[in-house]
Amino acid sequence: MKLVVFGLAISSSWGNGHATLWRGLARALAANGHDFVFYERDVPYYAAQRDLWALPHGRLELYQSWDEVRVQAARDVDDADAAMVTSFCPDAASAEQVVLGSRAPVRAFYDLDTPVTLDQLARGASVSYIGPHGLREYDIVLSYTGGDSLVALRERLGARLAVPLYGSVDPDLHHPVDPIDLFRADVSYLGTYAADRQATLERLFHGAAAALPERRFVLGGSQYPLDFPWSPNIFYMRHVAPYLHAAFYSSSRLTLNVTRAAMAATGYCPSGRLFEAAACGAPILSDSWPGLDEFFDPGAEMLVATSTDEAIGAIERSDEELRAMACRARERTLAEHTAACRAKQLEQILCEPSARAAEAAAGPRGREADANDHVGIDTSRRGGDADSAAGVL
Repeated sequence: MKLVVFGLAISSSWGNGHATLWRGLARALAANGHDFVFYERDVPYYAAQRDLWALPHGRLELYQSWDEVRVQAARDVDDADAAMVTSFCPDAASAEQVVLGSRAPVRAFYDLDTPVTLDQLARGASVSYIGPHGLREYDIVLSYTGGDSLVALRERLGARLAVPLYGSVDPDLHHPVDPIDLFRADVSYLGTYAADRQATLERLFHGAAAALPERRFVLGGSQYPLDFPWSPNIFYMRHVAPYLHAAFYSSSRLTLNVTRAAMAATGYCPSGRLFEAAACGAPILSDSWPGLDEFFDPGAEMLVATSTDEAIGAIERSDEELRAMACRARERTLAEHTAACRAKQLEQILCEPSARAAEAAAGPRGREADANDHVGIDTSRRGGDADSAAGVL
């Protein structure tokens, strides 16, 4: 199978969660004998923070303007078994024309930011990567989140078939390693700044740090504002490159997962960071959202908190309890949540774009996707700027 993807970014993990997901999938697809091509507009803010220049398991097409790759893109898509446009692709409208007008047997859209997409539509905001016909002309729509999001993609955007393709982890890159002093923490958090995560972060991270001044808290991630509420025992890393994630998590006695508000509201939204931490053997404390127990067993494989007191209680668990939970979460992740697992699901979806593919790919709540029931989209609510929420998974 040859898969051509028009996406946000695979060359830079700075400020987005798309890159590491695609890198893992590309590696797994190549291992299964598939060809993978990724088209990415070469924008300055990713170019300045690039941490991958060529795909070792596929072909990366970096371009300055759509005109310079229009002909090559059309050739690639016509030669492909499947072609895909993703959320926050800066040239989604042009790529959609190429994909939908091509000879590719399967034409797909992958929304890696489904709750953000649906939230913008609900507020009447623009969605630059959704065209005037919604998603109705694609053969299949994949969603990073499951549950009711799948129903909404059908009912509000006209998707013929909506199936989940959740986040994943590449265990060749994310596994237990020796801790390093720079990242050593009683509690860590790794995530790009997002305003709609801040209230939860303040309860579970800042509140705990203020109450436990003797503990070391480490935060890694980009785009944090100058007025961020630091305290003396919180240490900040502006950007933790993917090759350092294993060391970051392996140096943590406990690591925190915080979900964006729109994603937490819809549920069934496991972050790739969640799987990375588990694969690295880090004990996990997470916020709560519907469907979490479909991916991990709260209390046995990870801890869940909604308040500062609950976060403090988790932090004060014994080392033995935390290590036992981390071991169980790692075993679950390696069995169910690797890039190889997701690549196999993706193969089934793209090779059989029908209701049977939905069954094969069904993770938690996946069967809610019904290929035979959809209605239209209000096309007055589309277009606009993607920068505000791009790829924050």
